[in-house]
Amino acid sequence: MLFRLEIHYEQDVVQARQRTREIAEQLGFDAQDQARLATAVSEIARNAFQYAKGGMVEFCVEGEPQAFLIRVEDRGEGIPHLADVLAGRYNSGTGMELGIVGTRRLMDFFEIESLPGQGTTVVMSKRLSKRTPSFSDSQLQQIRETVIGRSPQNPYEEIQRQNQELLRAMAELRKREEELIHLNRELEDTNRGVVALYAELDEKADSLQKANELKTRFLSNMSHEFRTPLNSILSLSRMLLARMDGDLTTEQEKQVTFIQKAAIGLSELVNDLLDLAKVEAGKIEVRPSTFEVSDLFATLRGMLRPLLVQGSSVALIVEEPNAIPPLYTDESKVAQILRNFVSNALKFTQEGEVRVTAIQTGHTVTFSVSDTGIGIAPGDQERIFEDFVQIESPLQKQVKGTGLGLPLSRKLAELLGGSISMRSELDQGSTFTTSIPIVYPHATEFPTLQQPAPLEPNRLPILAVEDHPETLFIYEKHLQESTYQLIPTRTLAQARLVLQQVRPMAIMLDIMLEGQNGWTFLRELKGDETTRTIPVLVITIIDNEKQALALGANDFLIKPVDRLPLLNKLNTLINKNSPQKILLIDDDPAYRYLVKQLLVNTPLSILEAVNGQEGLNLAQREYPNAIVLDLEMPEIGGFDVLEQLKNNSVTQSIPVIIHSSAQLDVEVQSQLAKQSIAILSKETGSQTATIAQLQDALVKAGIVLDAWGQTNV
Repeated sequence: MLFRLEIHYEQDVVQARQRTREIAEQLGFDAQDQARLATAVSEIARNAFQYAKGGMVEFCVEGEPQAFLIRVEDRGEGIPHLADVLAGRYNSGTGMELGIVGTRRLMDFFEIESLPGQGTTVVMSKRLSKRTPSFSDSQLQQIRETVIGRSPQNPYEEIQRQNQELLRAMAELRKREEELIHLNRELEDTNRGVVALYAELDEKADSLQKANELKTRFLSNMSHEFRTPLNSILSLSRMLLARMDGDLTTEQEKQVTFIQKAAIGLSELVNDLLDLAKVEAGKIEVRPSTFEVSDLFATLRGMLRPLLVQGSSVALIVEEPNAIPPLYTDESKVAQILRNFVSNALKFTQEGEVRVTAIQTGHTVTFSVSDTGIGIAPGDQERIFEDFVQIESPLQKQVKGTGLGLPLSRKLAELLGGSISMRSELDQGSTFTTSIPIVYPHATEFPTLQQPAPLEPNRLPILAVEDHPETLFIYEKHLQESTYQLIPTRTLAQARLVLQQVRPMAIMLDIMLEGQNGWTFLRELKGDETTRTIPVLVITIIDNEKQALALGANDFLIKPVDRLPLLNKLNTLINKNSPQKILLIDDDPAYRYLVKQLLVNTPLSILEAVNGQEGLNLAQREYPNAIVLDLEMPEIGGFDVLEQLKNNSVTQSIPVIIHSSAQLDVEVQSQLAKQSIAILSKETGSQTATIAQLQDALVKAGIVLDAWGQTNV
């Protein structure tokens, strides 16, 4: 340790600042870092004097590489709302939180621990400059003697020095302001050039847009014009081959067959051109419907089997999909994409197999078509998605194609909100993949809706109305392992159907729903006798809390929402008017006393049971909101108590928190996790960690702990 300073009077705060600068100068810090260190220490020391009536400051050099470390301790009442202070969310009106947050920004390392009634300890440090050699013990001792030998400066001199630092800082800011003004002038000149360039680009883009529209109109018109004569040629060739007007010679039959094949190829080209023209013109219509992937695959098998040449050594394998939910998208367009993939795979595979699979990945279904064919060179793998491009290969001369199948497939996949990718290796084969959203992203109404997932009897249903699948996923994770079960819906139509079948304990409503009015739905909920009493928690990205509450919402949160605030809001909405009690089942009176002390500032009623049988009797008679259960007890052990609780219809829905010192293997923990809300260890090192773990478990069990969380963090 280099130096220790007791803080009893206001001038001691000034002396702490002076000593910090002196030691920092001795340790080789530059003037700017000296000012930072002195400011940080004086802020924390001032807090100790102002809020704890005194404290102690220690200065030392520690670590490898070495760092200047300062520890400030006091024995005050502690800092309430510390988590909110450090997060910048708390405003006390005294300015304390600004000093702590500002100090943390000035230091390389900052750690603060504050316990109610036990005081606050702040440890902060700044690494020594890399240019400064490490200090030996003798050198540090010399610095210590130098600092001790110096008499404290007059406080007015320190104020004068601070003023000089402020003047230097203001001069530096003035210099930077002038540089910014100069830079802004240069940027204005550059912006004028960029604006002129944008105007030119807009003109070029407009010309390209007009040319593209002309091309699309030409393709659309010409495709329609081609269809009539092509259909006539196909019909006439079929009539001739059917010998409807007399027999044909062998040579005539061969010629008519050539005509028919050419007409079929030209017809496919015209159809692909017309589809491309419609997509590019934005005129193609998506007709979503609900269908099963297994039904789609069954149809594909029947359609694609004729493409296999009789006696071919290529096997077409369509794997049966497993546990994939129904899709709500355009079935015909998904089928068209897969047909293009499979037909290409069959064309360029001489032996082996073509395999079609589907798996669910998050909120999408990924379809893959893999083959053991000739593969595609790396340089050609992007070109194959360009219009009319066909890669030269020995097989290309034997098969016919338009070169439009893959470009059209990519556009169709993007139209459905999905994408296409591929991987290939020469002579090893290729895999083409398309990922399609389970629900068409631009759908506004759903004619059919799946039945909600079966409700778990021991969990409370929460209806979420949210159109972003990522947010629903986050909600699901937040409610996981809690007493609540999420019922996700992405549209108001889905939510209304759920409300006809289930009465949720609360509704989480997003107002900013694409193409839908959340405010209208909120009015509808609060105007209907059957739903009026269901608590509604509005969660949205815009701070319109007053409007939400005025329309009947029970509470409000702004996205993004963290787990504990969300669970606390739900707990408050659902249980705010009912008294809450928990049951401690533990044969150790010391641990029961410890838990009661941890919960002393909560409004909870705490029941105690000294053994398993008494706990079972109290649970059935009192029906507590949660049970904290020890596993190692005489006579009836915790495992038997838990089993009897879950087998009793009266107590099976009570959330159980395991709080034990028993060493549990993975299998036992997995078994207990299915029957309990949380598994806590009695061997936790600090009281702060114990409080945090118990708070988290009780919140997951549905206990309202808002006030406790704010006073004990």
